[in-house]
Amino acid sequence: MSPLDELALMLRDGLVTDRDVIEGYRHDKALWAPGGWPLAVARPSSTADVQALARWATKHRIALVPRGAGTGVAGGATAIDGCVVVSFERMNRILAIDEAAMVAVVQPGVLNGELKAAAHERELWYPPDPSSYAISTIGGNVATNAGGLCCVKYGVTSDYVLGLEAVLADGTALRTGGRSRKDVAGYDLTRLLVGSEGTLALITEITLRLRRRRPPATTLVATFGSLEASGRAVAAIVRSVDASMLEIMDRTAIRAVERFRPLDLDTEAAAMLIAQSDAPGSAELSCMQAACEAAGGTVIATTEDEGEGQMLLTARRLALTALEQLGTVLVDDVAVPLPQLPEMFRRIEAIVAANQTTVATVAHAGDGNLHPLVVFDRNDAAAEARAVAAFNEVMTQALDLGGTITGEHGVGTLKRGLLTRQLGAASLALHHRIKDAFDPDGILNPGKVIAPVTCGVGGVGSADAER
Repeated sequence: MSPLDELALMLRDGLVTDRDVIEGYRHDKALWAPGGWPLAVARPSSTADVQALARWATKHRIALVPRGAGTGVAGGATAIDGCVVVSFERMNRILAIDEAAMVAVVQPGVLNGELKAAAHERELWYPPDPSSYAISTIGGNVATNAGGLCCVKYGVTSDYVLGLEAVLADGTALRTGGRSRKDVAGYDLTRLLVGSEGTLALITEITLRLRRRRPPATTLVATFGSLEASGRAVAAIVRSVDASMLEIMDRTAIRAVERFRPLDLDTEAAAMLIAQSDAPGSAELSCMQAACEAAGGTVIATTEDEGEGQMLLTARRLALTALEQLGTVLVDDVAVPLPQLPEMFRRIEAIVAANQTTVATVAHAGDGNLHPLVVFDRNDAAAEARAVAAFNEVMTQALDLGGTITGEHGVGTLKRGLLTRQLGAASLALHHRIKDAFDPDGILNPGKVIAPVTCGVGGVGSADAER
């Protein structure tokens, strides 16, 4: 019996070998990252299925590449030749919502938006809200430690993960944490697994903290004559109040969204700041308005109308989709210390000029987390080379300012080349030892995050990109 026949018996109708179907599982949204051809796609329905799959993979030394909804932009779910892609689409149930404990227990395939809606019905709230919240899975959010628009005040995914059930490479099921809000017994394996991009274990159940439903927010929008000025406004706001949202779009992003879906945005503005406050009273909003005025805001308006506020947030969430209509998009995801935000904006503008390429910058500005979106024509080799140079230079400049090459999207395959510079040799060596302890045969998502670059799996994060 062949290994695939053996696996088919274990997973019954949960194994896909049709090449046309497999095509849809070879990439995440980082389409620029080269994708290999899997042997099959496994769609387990239970933790027991995942355990059986892991034992089979260890026995046959076959790589497993875990996948949520495929909304990642760093190549973390990109398939490699000869692997089995593990799709958690069938493990998509909300197992429990404990209103008294303000806790939810979900399987990894549950959509972020589905959990938000279920919590909302119980007067509760699940805060992490990546722009893809309507279509991204909780498992994928956990794998990359996703953030979102409101994380400036309410935190990122790891701030809400209380416990996990995970399957190790040898098929052992492991539970970390639990339902208690405070738990410091032993090493914090929960935090270690959150953000590990499927390289340490296969997560099969997630226990999450919920919050009380937040009050309605008041929205402020301000336009600026330069990106640098908008960065100064954000730095001033963060020093004075706890805004619940601070988002920036540059002119290129604004114009792309307006072309894609007309929303009456000011396409002449160099930058647009969208800020929200959910604090009672008007003092916080007044402080934000004063900061925008002091930084040179050209038009500043506020609204308490929820529909108007949602329209502005729609514009922000549509940025990537709108830019994808213009060409291939490389999504940078860097973060810098807040005082360096205006300088990072200046450096991005210099990179655009030097490389003669299109870069649209959107940002979770209150966290110093920027997403410069590099747009190019994949059929133009010279344009592609300039785009790759710009992509890597953005990360280099972020590191020079004391920042990071990724704030929330993960390393995947596209950013491995600069990881050594950020972590340092000693830290990277420890990462490898941790990986070996969890996955001694290297079968879990190989080639991602810390793996050395090998032929055919390079791309933007290749050794050539390292400086």
